[in-house]
Amino acid sequence: MNIKQLFFVAALMSAGAAVAQPPPGGPQQSPEAQAARAAMMKSCAADIKSLCDGKEGRELMMCLRGSDKVSADCKGAMSKMPAPQRPPQ
Repeated sequence: MNIKQLFFVAALMSAGAAVAQPPPGGPQQSPEAQAARAAMMKSCAADIKSLCDGKEGRELMMCLRGSDKVSADCKGAMSKMPAPQRPPQ
């Protein structure tokens, strides 16, 4: 392998690693979305403990949305959650 080929392979490897990295700090939520999430977590605390214990993030939301035993307060708080934003492609 000559030096040009070595540099080409190294450049391809580093470009692939850079593309695979998430944006610094992860996705940012608006203050409104943060407040809605905090209110939902407070309203749904008992439901989370009894119905979805040990689940977090997307798995937790899917558990709450999929249960027919969620309290009315929790359902109300979940309805005020903003739709998740998909990163631009």
